Amino acid sequence: MFAKIPSKLTAFGLLGDEAKLAFPSQPNGITKLYTVRNIPASDSYWEQYFVLFDSASDVYTLITSNHIRRALTDAPENVATLIQVVCARLFNSISDHTFPSSTSGTVAAYATSLIKSAGVAQEKNTTKEVLNCLRVLQRVLPVVFEMEGESNKFELEVLWKREEVADNQEGETEAQFVIDDEEGSDHEGTSEGAPRTPKAPQKKLLPSLGERLFNAITDLMFCCGFTLPKSIQVDHHKINYIIWEKGIGSANSLGNTSSFDGNKTEVLRLLLVLLSRQIYIPAASLFTHPSLLSLHLVQKMPRRHVLTVLCSLLNTSMNSSTTDTITIGTIAGKLPYNHLVFKGEDPRTTLITTSLQVLCVLLDFQSGPARDLVVDSQNYSPSAKTNTFRYFIMKLHRTQDFEYLLEGIIGILEQQMATLNNLLPGAKKSLPYITETIILFWKLIEINKKFCNFVLESEKAMDIIGYLLFYCVEIKDKPQQHGVCRAISYIIQTLSAEPAFGAKLSSPLKAQLPTKWGPVDTAADFLIQAVYAIIATTSGSLTSLYPALVIALSNAAPYFKNISVPASARLIQLFTSFSNPLFLLSDEGHPRLLFFMLEVFSAVIHHHPAENPNITYGILQSRKIFEDLGTFTLARGLREVKRAQLTKEEREKKSSNPKGKARIDDIEMGDPGAEKARLLENEGAIRGNSQDREHDGVNVASPRTSQGDEAVTRSFMSPTSDNPYVADSPISEKARGKMRERRSPSIDTISSLDRAPASIGRNGFIPTQEWVTSWQQGLPLDTVMVFISDVIQKVEDMQRHRTFPSTEVIKYLSSINLDHVIPSKPAITARRFMWSDGSLVWLTSLIWGEIYVRGMSPLGIWNATNVRLFHVKHTQNQQRQITETVTNAVGGFLRRTTDSVQARQRS
Repeated sequence: MFAKIPSKLTAFGLLGDEAKLAFPSQPNGITKLYTVRNIPASDSYWEQYFVLFDSASDVYTLITSNHIRRALTDAPENVATLIQVVCARLFNSISDHTFPSSTSGTVAAYATSLIKSAGVAQEKNTTKEVLNCLRVLQRVLPVVFEMEGESNKFELEVLWKREEVADNQEGETEAQFVIDDEEGSDHEGTSEGAPRTPKAPQKKLLPSLGERLFNAITDLMFCCGFTLPKSIQVDHHKINYIIWEKGIGSANSLGNTSSFDGNKTEVLRLLLVLLSRQIYIPAASLFTHPSLLSLHLVQKMPRRHVLTVLCSLLNTSMNSSTTDTITIGTIAGKLPYNHLVFKGEDPRTTLITTSLQVLCVLLDFQSGPARDLVVDSQNYSPSAKTNTFRYFIMKLHRTQDFEYLLEGIIGILEQQMATLNNLLPGAKKSLPYITETIILFWKLIEINKKFCNFVLESEKAMDIIGYLLFYCVEIKDKPQQHGVCRAISYIIQTLSAEPAFGAKLSSPLKAQLPTKWGPVDTAADFLIQAVYAIIATTSGSLTSLYPALVIALSNAAPYFKNISVPASARLIQLFTSFSNPLFLLSDEGHPRLLFFMLEVFSAVIHHHPAENPNITYGILQSRKIFEDLGTFTLARGLREVKRAQLTKEEREKKSSNPKGKARIDDIEMGDPGAEKARLLENEGAIRGNSQDREHDGVNVASPRTSQGDEAVTRSFMSPTSDNPYVADSPISEKARGKMRERRSPSIDTISSLDRAPASIGRNGFIPTQEWVTSWQQGLPLDTVMVFISDVIQKVEDMQRHRTFPSTEVIKYLSSINLDHVIPSKPAITARRFMWSDGSLVWLTSLIWGEIYVRGMSPLGIWNATNVRLFHVKHTQNQQRQITETVTNAVGGFLRRTTDSVQARQRS
C-alpha cells in the first residue's frame, strides 16, 4: 500500500513537478538550445520558458550559466532567438487586456502547478508569464555580457539593431497621414488636371529591441495591479507614472503589499542586470568602452520617467525605517533573534536593498560621454546630456527634501547602530543595505553641494559623522569590509574641508555610542579618538585610509577648542608613530603623514593655543622628537632602526634565556661612536623587518597600492604650493633666527652612506639622503619650534619650583599669548578630496563588488561568470561562528533540534 503512495501524490503534483525535473535533461528541454541549430521563433519549444517556472529560484536552478555559455558557442542564433522571443512575449503580455492577472502569489503558483500536474486545462496567467520573461532575461544576459567582453557585436545585433520599414503603406495608413499634406502641396505647387508625380516610398526606423525593453521595464515599474494598487488605475490605462511612496515629489503613500514589493524587485533586478554590462569590461577600458545599456538609461530616458523613477527609488530607500507595508517579515523583524528563527528574505528588505543598489549604480555611472562636465580645474558638474539622474540629484533644493533625505539616512544608520550596540548581543541582524546607504550619502553630498551644506549646518551633522566613524571602527578588522572603511575615510575628508564642519566640532556628540568609548566631551574629541582607533589597531592593514583620515584632522585642527586629555594624548601618539625612523624610511609617501600631523599642531598654535592647553602641553613633553626632526638625516634614521632592532633581539634573548649574559658586541653597540663605525662597516647587516615595528603602542605599515591611490596622492598636495613639504608661516624675524640656529645641518651626516639597504624600504623603494633632504627641509616645524623655544624655559622653572607642576603648567598654557612671535594667523585652507580616473574606477568596483556578493544568495545572479572589472576570490565556505553567549544558546538549541529532526528522518 505504501509503495503506491508516491505515484498517487505525483499525479496530483505533491512530490514535485515532473516537467521541471525533466527540463535540464530531456531532449526538448534546455539541451535543445545548444543541440539543435536554428530553432525558429514560431516553434512551440519556446512556450515552456513562460509557463514552466513558478519562481526565480526555478529559473536559476534549471537554467545554468553553462547551458547558456554552451549555446552561445554551439548555437548562438538560438540564444538570440530566445532573447527576441522572450522580449516579444513580454511586450505582448503587457499590452494584453488580461494582464495583470488577478491571481498571484505563492498559493496561486502552487494551485497552478497542481492543476497542471493533474492534466486539467488552466487559464492563461499573464502575470506569471511576465515574471518568467523577466527571470529568463536575468539569467541569460549576464552570460551574454561575459562572452562578449569588450566586444559588443552580439549585443549590437540583437539589442540595438533597428529595422527599417516603409513609412507610406497602401491603405488606411496613407489615407490618415498623407492626404492632408498632399492637398496642401497641390494648392501651392501644382495646377488642376496636372499629372501627379508618384512619391518615392519613405523609410522609417523602428525602435530597437533594447529601447523597447527599457520602455517595457519602466512601464512595469508603474503598472497598476502589478507593482501599484489597482485602485489608482485611470480608465483602461494601467500604466500610471506615479511615485511609489510618499517623500520627495509625493505626499501620498499608495499602500504597498508584499506581492507588489516582490514584483518591483523582479523588475529592478532585471534593470540591475542590464546595468551590470560594465562589470565585464576591464578597469583599464571602463571609460573608453562605456556600456550602451547604461548610456541609454542615463541619457535617452524621457524626463518625466527619470524623475518618477528617481523619486520612487529614493523614497522607497529612505522609508526603510518607517515602512507602511505590514508583512510577517516586518513584524518579525522587531523581535530579538528573529534572524535565527525566521529564515528566508523579507520582500520589503529585498526591495529596499535593490532600490539602493540601482540608485548607487545610476549616480555613479560616468563613462564615455556620461562624464561630468569640467567647470574648472577642480570642479565637475553633471548635465542633462551627460547623466540625467546625477543632474536631477544636483537640482534638488527644497529644504523639506533635504530634511527627508537626512532623516532617512540617519534612520538607517541608527538601525545599524542598534544591531551593534544592543543589550542582547547578536539579537538583531545587521542591515543588508548599510554599505549602499553610505555610498548613496557620499554621492548626495558630492553631487549636491547645497545638500552637503544643509547636512553640516543641521543639528545632527556631528551625529552622522559619529555613526560613520563608529561603524568604520566596528568593521575595520574585517578584510571584506575594508573598501567601505576607505569610502568612509573619503567622506570624512570631504566633509572636513567645509567651514561648517569646523564650526560644529565644539558641539557635544548626541549619537548613542557604546560604553566602551567612555565619556566623549565634544565631536572633535570623538573624531580624534576614532581616527586613532582606526590607525592604531589595524596593524597596517588599512594604510590606504591613513592619508584621508590624517588630512581630515589637519582640516579640522584650526577649529579645535578644549580638546580633552585623552584626545590630546592620541594626537601626540599618532605624531610619535609617524616620526618613527623605520616608518619614515620604509615608504616614499610616509613623510606626508608626518607633514600633515605637524600641520595639525601648527594650526592649533596659530589659531587657538590658549583653548588647547592639553595639546600644547603634550607638544612640550615631546619636544625632543620635534628637535630631532629638525636635524634628521638618513644616517641617524638608520642608526635608530638598528638600535630598535638590537633592543628587540636582546629582549627576545632575555625572555628565552633569562640567565644568560649579554654579548660584548651588544654592549659595544650601546656606544654611539661604536654603533656609527659598525654601521659603516656592515651596511648589509641591517635587516629592517617591515612587519615588526612598534612605537608607543601604535603599529603603522606602508600603504598598499590600489586603483584609488591616485586621488589620495592628488589630495596630499598643499593648496598654496606645488610642493607638499613647503610650509609658509607668518613668524617674526627673531623667531626665524632661532629656527635657523636650531635647524642647522647635523654633524652626524655620513657622506659615505647616501643610500639605505634595500631591506629598509618596501615595494622596491630605497631611501636616499637626497630624498630625506627633499622632505625634511620642508617639514612645517617652524611654528612648533618657536612655540617650544618661547615657553620651555618658563615651564621648566614652574616644574622645578611649584608643588603641583602639571596643574600650574596647564593653567599657564591656558593664558598664553603668542602674538609677539606669531603676529598674524594664516588663512584656513582645507585639502579637499579630488576625484580622478583611478578613484572613479575604485568606487565603481566597490559598488559592483557589493552587488555581486549580495547577488550570490539566494539566486547567484552573476555567479560562474568571468567578471573583469574586479577580481573575484573564491574561499572555502566556513561555518558561521557565533561568539555571543545568548546567541550561542539560542542558535545551539535550534541547531541541535534541526540535527535531531534530520537524524530521525534518515532513520
